[in-house]
Amino acid sequence: MTNTALTASPKSQLNVAPGSTVIVRDAEWIVTSTEMTQDGMKVSVQGLSELVRDTSAVFYESLDTIAPLDPREARVVADTSAGYKRARLWLDATLRKGAIPLNEGKLTVSTRMLSDTLEYQRSAVLKALDPANLRPRILIADAVGLGKTIEIGMILSELVRRGRGDRTLIVTPKHVLEQMQHEMWTRFGLPFVRLDSVGIQRVRQQLPATRNPFSLYKRVIISIDTLKQEKYLAHLKKHRWDAVVIDESHNITGATQNNRLARILAENAEALLLASATPHNGKAESFAEMMRLLEPTAVTPNGEVIPSEVERLVIRRHRNSPEVRDEVGDDWAERMPLQNFRVDASPAENAVADELAEVWLHPDSGSSPYSGSVKGLFPWTLAKAFLSSPAALAESVSERIRRLGTELTSEQRRERDALEHLGELAQVSLQQPSAKYNRLVEYMRHVGISKSSSERIVVFSERVATLGWLRSNIMKDFGLAADQVEVLHGGLSDVEQQEIVESFKQSSSRIRVLITGDVASEGVNLHSQCHELVHFDIPWSLIRIEQRNGRIDRYGQRKRPQITTLLLTPSNDKFTGDVRVLKRLLEREEEAHQQLGDSGSLMGMYSAEAEEKAIMTVLDRGSDLDTVVPTVEKAFAATGDAIGALLANIAAASSETAVEKEEPYKGSGLFASDLDYLTTALSEVYSTPAANESHGGVSWREHREHGTAELTPPRDLAQRLKVLPQSYLTARNVTEHFALATTRQRASALLKDAVNSPDSTTIWPEAHYLGPLHPILDWMSDRALSELSRNEVFAVQTSVSHPTVLVQGSLTNRRGQVVALSFMTVAFPNPDNPSFALVETHGNARAAIEEMGLTTSLVNTGRPLDIGTAQRLVPVAYAKAESNIEEVVRSSREDITNRVSAWRDRVDEWKSDAATLTQIHSLRSRAHTVDQEREIAESMLPNQRLIRPLLVAMPADEEA
Repeated sequence: MTNTALTASPKSQLNVAPGSTVIVRDAEWIVTSTEMTQDGMKVSVQGLSELVRDTSAVFYESLDTIAPLDPREARVVADTSAGYKRARLWLDATLRKGAIPLNEGKLTVSTRMLSDTLEYQRSAVLKALDPANLRPRILIADAVGLGKTIEIGMILSELVRRGRGDRTLIVTPKHVLEQMQHEMWTRFGLPFVRLDSVGIQRVRQQLPATRNPFSLYKRVIISIDTLKQEKYLAHLKKHRWDAVVIDESHNITGATQNNRLARILAENAEALLLASATPHNGKAESFAEMMRLLEPTAVTPNGEVIPSEVERLVIRRHRNSPEVRDEVGDDWAERMPLQNFRVDASPAENAVADELAEVWLHPDSGSSPYSGSVKGLFPWTLAKAFLSSPAALAESVSERIRRLGTELTSEQRRERDALEHLGELAQVSLQQPSAKYNRLVEYMRHVGISKSSSERIVVFSERVATLGWLRSNIMKDFGLAADQVEVLHGGLSDVEQQEIVESFKQSSSRIRVLITGDVASEGVNLHSQCHELVHFDIPWSLIRIEQRNGRIDRYGQRKRPQITTLLLTPSNDKFTGDVRVLKRLLEREEEAHQQLGDSGSLMGMYSAEAEEKAIMTVLDRGSDLDTVVPTVEKAFAATGDAIGALLANIAAASSETAVEKEEPYKGSGLFASDLDYLTTALSEVYSTPAANESHGGVSWREHREHGTAELTPPRDLAQRLKVLPQSYLTARNVTEHFALATTRQRASALLKDAVNSPDSTTIWPEAHYLGPLHPILDWMSDRALSELSRNEVFAVQTSVSHPTVLVQGSLTNRRGQVVALSFMTVAFPNPDNPSFALVETHGNARAAIEEMGLTTSLVNTGRPLDIGTAQRLVPVAYAKAESNIEEVVRSSREDITNRVSAWRDRVDEWKSDAATLTQIHSLRSRAHTVDQEREIAESMLPNQRLIRPLLVAMPADEEA
């Protein structure tokens, strides 16, 4: 199968664009999108004729005869409806179904969704959509808690409105699948089918084994663990996406399956959004790989990132950036001072600590009993296990003995004997009261955790053995039921992980204590019902500490979050010194949080694993912590990390950049709201019992005083709704009865109720917000156009002084994307002499519609219109608009051509540099990708123009 997006295309002989009416196979269709392929133009259409109404289809110029109806020959018909609602409805539906231009520099729909977008989030979206970029490709590297998911949803919604987000894939860690799906649907009206392990099984049942599973749904959310499997890669290589989102994208670098997957997706996606709070792991090549995914020429052939390209492709802010700090206010409560509880070890724990210190960590002989190759690290693995829990230490000892096997050398026998003795001490400690656990119990009682209380707490530990040990003890000591203490770890299935996370967000959930490993430290939001977090053991990494803290310390947290650490302190002097190092590590994280808002860059390693090894080295050698964890002041000194410094500069620059306040988007002005449009369309399309019956019936009830409405979906709508989130369909049964929230206030309240109400049994709100991208509005626009469109132009009477024709001109590129849009009013002061006309070009549709007098209350008096005159004016208006639009077309074509040329020059320069390198064979795959970039650039050039008369307005005092 040829990837049409990445292949040079022949010129088409067919002149159609979105909005054209065509005849194919004796049926009438309206064009929804076009795209050039090796087989000529591919035309996607929606049926207009009776037999194909509500049918979507795709035709190829080389296979079918596609006959566009000439808009100059459009038949003028008088609108006889009250208030000219049919004409207004058709015009508004046409504008809704048409994409706005790619280079539109303002936000159109993302700020009208169900999210309280902040200025720094809007600035991120505008940067992603910057017209200077031919493709929206960006790394969202905001620090933990700033709302990267909201920014992703905003960008995707704007892409949809621009006709660039129809086929979208979101790739996330498996435990946040439902969280991401929930946000996209409830806040942005973007339904994604979740292909977790259960969803994949459902698709397999619906499709033949040879069929591409990604062709079944247009919008898919899937985990990277599922997607990277070999059996899906062949399908991915043959599937093109309008947009791909890769969350936690720091996991896709290196010679891994994740990286191979990311490269395939990057090559087959137009828009690419990467998201990571930790984009730099300290390795220049890893960061360069992410930049190559976004833009291959952003990295020189010898592997160096180009700073100016990084600045263009990366968004980076943190909690204490002025633009963030000044805006979040009470919606992000300031963190309480960190609590470090140092707990004196019990006698049994001290016995273990003595054994570890004297035999394993700091032996007088200078060598531990460990028989493996890396002598210095394994003893600290035992120490970490001990500082986690006696259960974790016992498990580590048993696992090491198992790995040693039975056929042992003398050195291995020595290690086994030492391990067995340590294991015996661990077992004794396990049977005795744990000092650290007792301190946890004391603190949990202090904050009010109990069987009947609503208080909640999150307890983090690195070790799975500790998680299970904590759960059994907490259940017993607090009298909690099994469903009140949940454990979350990587060994659970994707479905199990999602169920726990989503339950914990709900007020009605019975979970009081969530005990989790670091699987929940990335991407999971736990702040809805919880502001208490305890580190039962301490990660030896600033990055990991910050990631954990960010689960409750994030935007949307209304209560001041309290972070608490428990640090076991043995009496052994050697071990106590080690504990002091860890305490100072926590203090450095708090210091960096207060002064930087981000501690991830403090050590300059950008990798939790690298940081952990560095801390182990400090402990093993007894060196000063300052050598690897500098103070905040020293962190700003030159470290030799050019990429880290570049990211810091980007964050600082973004903090100082003021975002210009925008005028709120007003729509077309033909209807006061989306609700008015929907109500009008329903009354018009289903105005007769026959129409109602032929489509399976529709029942519509509106409750404006409550901000809600109800709809019984007819058959065609019910079929469309099957792509909504499966758990939402099950919980709300919307194919039978769809409840809508018609105001933002009501929708926000219902969404909060779904999460906060003690009586709620689902995270899905009772009524879904009727935002501008709601699938019901899209369905209604299709229905309205299929009822009203026949290459006809409505004629109405308004306050215009002279007969006036509203004309739309559009310019599309080879990919079928609208690159320029112009609205013109052509007025005829003397209709008997139509050669004299006044042509005015307007900046947007609303301005033209206001000029036509269509935004005021209209009364259809029923007075006959001079249709003959109106009919004669349409082809003349077409010709006048065609002549007038040349300047708009020339200007747009020149702008795009210049940008394409700049892109093409960058590609040529890259290839020239690559040719001078002696290791050219190692660059072949990269050069191939760069060649594809050139072909993409060529496909962005404009090549189709469409002019459409949309409406004729006659003076209101006109006599027949």
